[in-house]
This record gives sequence, C-alpha cells and structure tokens, in this order.
Amino acid sequence: MYKTTFNKQQVLVFRHFENKGYSLFRCLRREVVCGVLSVATLTYASAKSFSTHEVVSDSTIITADGDLLLDEVSVTGTRAPLSGRQAARMVSVLEHTDIEHAPVQSINDLLKYAVGVDVRQRGPIGAQTDISIRGGNYEQITILLNGINICDPQTGHNSFDYPVDISDIERIEVLEGPAGRVYGTSSLVGAINIVTKQASATSLDAHAEGGSYGYAKIGARIATLGTTRHSLSGSFTRSDGYSRNKAGSLNADYQGGKAFYQGGYTDENIRIDWYAGISSKGFGSNTFYGAKWDDQYEHTLKSYTAIQAENKQGAFHIKPSIYWNRTLDRFELFRDAPELYPFNYHRTDVYGVNLNSYFDWILGRTAIGAELRNEDLVSGNLGEPLEKKHHIKDTDRDYEFGLNRTNISFVLEHNILLRRFTLSAGIVAVKNSWNEMNMRIYPGADATFRIGNNVRIYASYNTSLRMPSVTELYYSVGGHKADKYLKPEELAATEGGVKYLSHIAEGKLSVYHHHSKNIIDWIRDSSDPDAPWESVNFTKVNATGIEASVALNMREALPQQSVLQKVSIAYSYIDQDKVENEGIQSTFTLEYLRHKMVCNMQLNITKQLGLGLNYRLQDRTGSYTDVDGNVHDYKQYGIADVRLDWKSKHYTLYAEANNVFDKSYVDYGHVAQPGLWFIAGAKISLQR
Repeated sequence: MYKTTFNKQQVLVFRHFENKGYSLFRCLRREVVCGVLSVATLTYASAKSFSTHEVVSDSTIITADGDLLLDEVSVTGTRAPLSGRQAARMVSVLEHTDIEHAPVQSINDLLKYAVGVDVRQRGPIGAQTDISIRGGNYEQITILLNGINICDPQTGHNSFDYPVDISDIERIEVLEGPAGRVYGTSSLVGAINIVTKQASATSLDAHAEGGSYGYAKIGARIATLGTTRHSLSGSFTRSDGYSRNKAGSLNADYQGGKAFYQGGYTDENIRIDWYAGISSKGFGSNTFYGAKWDDQYEHTLKSYTAIQAENKQGAFHIKPSIYWNRTLDRFELFRDAPELYPFNYHRTDVYGVNLNSYFDWILGRTAIGAELRNEDLVSGNLGEPLEKKHHIKDTDRDYEFGLNRTNISFVLEHNILLRRFTLSAGIVAVKNSWNEMNMRIYPGADATFRIGNNVRIYASYNTSLRMPSVTELYYSVGGHKADKYLKPEELAATEGGVKYLSHIAEGKLSVYHHHSKNIIDWIRDSSDPDAPWESVNFTKVNATGIEASVALNMREALPQQSVLQKVSIAYSYIDQDKVENEGIQSTFTLEYLRHKMVCNMQLNITKQLGLGLNYRLQDRTGSYTDVDGNVHDYKQYGIADVRLDWKSKHYTLYAEANNVFDKSYVDYGHVAQPGLWFIAGAKISLQR
C-alpha cells in the first residue's frame, strides 16, 4: 500500500487493522491509504489503523490515543489508482464489520441502509429486488462482482441475482453518479461493486439460522492458504413466504442455493485472481408482473466465471480481465400450468475482455483502457426471429427469438496531482452494434481541494449512457407493448460538496443535478385497467438532490464510557421536474424516493453482547394500481430493525427482528411486504 504525494510513492506497511479498511474496488487494483471505519449507513469509508512507520504529513490526523488516522480509502471514480487524499470522486463503502452487525438476510436488504440507494423489493431474501441510485431505476446502474460487470442484458431484474452469499462478502462499494468513463454502458447513475473475502489463513466457517415464515438457512466456507490461495463456500436458503394466493396456496415461497469458489496467486512480479460462482433459485412471484395473477412463479440459474491479473513491476501497469456470465430464466404466469399460458424461457451469455493500464510521467498519471463485451440472448419471446432455433433443455420447445450485440469502449484519462489539489479528467468512447449505433463520446472531470487536515471540498461533471435492455425493446406479451427502436438513455450530472473527517466525527454535504434525456419508461393509461404497459423514451428529466450525513465515533467522543459505540444519521432529498401527466401511470421515472432518512446506533451492552438499532424513513412519489383497479399514492413509512449478538472467539450467537413494529407497506406497486420477521442463528469460525 502506498500514499502518493507529488507523484512520489511513500510506502506504508500495515501490520494490524482494527477495523479492516482496505482499498476501494480492490479487484481493479486500486492501491490505497486507509482511514476511519464507515458506519452501517454507508457513510464515506475510512479506517483507524496502526502503521509500523511513523509518517506524519498534512494528510495525517493523530487520535487521542496517539494512533495515526489516515484519510479515507482510495476512491475508484477514476481509471487510475489514487490515494484517498488525492481522489476527487467520492465512493461509499460498507465494511465487513458493518455487514456483520446488520440485521439482514441478503445483499439487497443490506443496501437499504445506503441513503442514496433505493431498494424496491417484490420478494424478501433477495428473491427479486430492484435497486437504483439517486432517483434512477434498476436498469441504470452497473452491478459488479469483484470488478466484473454481471448486469444481464435481458432485464435489470436479474442483475441483482448474485452468485455469492452475504457471508462471502468482504465489503460493498457504491459509486453514486454517472460512471461512464470507469464502467461504460449501464452505469448511467452509478455502480455497486461487491468484493468477496480473500483467504488470509486456512480456516473453516459455518452458519445456520431460522425464523418466521418457515425461514431456514445453512452455509459453510473453507479456505486454504499456501503457494496459491483457495476458498470454497456454499449455502442453501428456503422459506414458506409470508403470503398466500386466493386459492390458499403458497405464492411468496423461496428456495435456492449458492456456491462460490475463488483462487489466487501472488509473487513479486504478478498477481492473478480467478473466480467461479453459481446461483439457483425458485420463488413464488405472487402478483409481481400483474395484479390480476396471484400465483406467478420464477426460476433463475446464474453462473459467473472470471480471471484477472496485474503486473507489479515496471513503469507501465497493465490489468487485464476476462469473464463469462450466463443466466437462465423461466417465468410462469400460472404456476406449474403451461397449458394455461406458455412459460417464458430466456438464456443470456455475456462474454467480456477488459484491459486497464496506467503510467506516471512528469505531468501526472495517465490511464488508458478498453473493453469488448458481447451480449447474446436466445428466448421464447424476446428478440428477432432466429435463423437457427435452439432447443430448450427438458422441454418440447425451442428458443425461436434472440438478439446479439457487441459493445466496444475506449477510455483515456489524465490525473493532475498537487499537494492539496487533484484534477481527474477523461473521456469514454462507446460504440454498440445494436441498431447500427455510431461511436459516441462522453467526457467527465472531478476536482477536489483539501483545506487543512479535516476538510475537503469537491466538484464534478460526468456524463454517461445506458443501452436499452432486450425486455424494453421486445417484451410485447402479458399486457406489455415494447418499442424495438428505443434510443439509448443519456445523462449529464454536476455535483459539489464538502466533507469533514476527524477521529471523532465524519460529515458530508453534497448537492447534485442530473440532466437526462431519452429516459426509458413503461407507462400506461391508469383510467383503463386493461391498457397495456408501453416502453417509451420519456423525453427529458431533470433531478436535483441533496445528501447529508453525520457519523460520530462515540468511543473517541466519550472515552469514559464503553457502551455507546457509533451513532449516525443520513438524509437524502430528490426532486424531479418531470410532472406526472394526469391519467398516465409510470413504472420507473416518476416513482422515486423524494425523502429518505437512515439512522443507526451500535452499542456494546457488555464486552461480548452487542446491540444494533437501525431505522429508515422513506417517502416515495408516484402511484400504483391495486388488484381491484384502484389507483393509490405511495405512502410514507418507517421501518425499525434490531440485532442482538453474543460474540466469542470461535462462535457468535445472534437474534434479529425486522420490521419490529409490524408496519404494513409496499415498495413496489401492490406487492405487500412482510410484517414482523424474527430470525435467530449461530456462526462458528475455526482458523489454523
């Protein structure tokens, strides 16, 4: 790890991390400085650390205990790795310790505590969740696993089907705002990167839990460390669900398993990482895709393989990666009854090659990158007619339709690094074979200025685009009417803010403005219950937002007490100027969180007994139609979650309660969410 000052590398060797704050987007090899631990509301990450070298500079803060407190970890809002002090783009991080304390059962649940993230669940336990950032929709963000884009071109619904269990996660990183020059297409309003645990010792971990609604889960992970490192994990989850259809049968049940393997090799010249994962799940979809049908069902199978490498010597750094993702999707409008309505089958294969490189010279640090990504879909009802049909396994049907498109992108970026000022600027050039799209160029720039040791002001201007999904282009069944000539979405965003960081408090205030055009939406005439949902480019939409957060390290603020550990509060406000037309119901554009507040408090009742209290308040714009055809406005709601855990050296016992006050609410249309949900479990960890 190193910290860069005036383009000179100053090595810091860390022997111990109290809170394990590592580099942001490690999988893209961002070498960094570490700083203060982020709290569970995803305030901006840092970590309190000890260094074997006494290095005191303008970027160093001394705590009351005399420890070195360095600024937040490196931000990957750029192609080139920059130290936390230099980075101009802000990235939010949820660390492993925060994940352990959160009363959640899935990665999707975890993201509810990110104030800038909108999590709209149709089913719990990660059955199906739509996640968006800063007033966008779930199609407009890039989802990455260890830096590899796992977005599904068929539909954004499947992008959040992770082939890893929450127990495999080391941290989650959220980049808010356009990320076109970093991640290319689909990162219109931001990106979420999930980083898995690396083997640090030979170990065995296992967990089991159970609770309300017939919920049960078991899982284990084994890791070995030698010349090469390896880890293998697996988990199985099931639930009866929290609702039944009109006939009295289960229609929100869930059953699924995950397996994940990762290995690696490192020496003084090179580092190589390789991954393979699979997720299989089936879940009752009650009224997910239409209020008329309360016995829908869906099954998905997702696989993920990737290999990454980087050289560690030489002036020119090269970081290539190769990946292949496959998704199989079967949707049943009437569960187990294809004779009533044929099942929808889809198979997508995504192949990609990504190359990042950078070098230092007298004028700063320059990065050059390129990516080739091929998306291939075969389907029973989406796309253009295929010249050669493909048989659907275990059925008497064929894939008769499909679409193949290739995306090519090139990135050039330069970073000017001064003592207290950083400027990162670059462009991404994108060409997609779909619809004979011409090469398009999207610029971006980020700047930050550091005032003293604690204050930083920053500003940015970034642009990006998002290609339509195949569903948006071709889904014209089941009450939907798609337009295959949709244009790509485009967005330009400006942002400015100030951040404060000390060993006691961390605060941030930011203001941003998004100007987007050709936004894709599904709309319908709400006065006609039989009117179809139509995909359209919903012209221009402007959004203005404010985000503010404060986090207090109570151990430093009140060292005489040991019970209260952390307290934080974060708030987000968004206003979009696209006024909803009377009689028109919108699925995405006009249904956003105008207000969101997230509060967290962590206490240590005794040395081993911890208590976590979480609360979130949400107020959504827009309306939805219920099963009887009545239109309702979304109502404001507040949800409280609690977790109590007892920790020992080799085991943890815990109990969680979600929606403690048993509130009735909806995240998405007419699909009611669970009431009070209680879970208890145990974890063991053995290490050699």
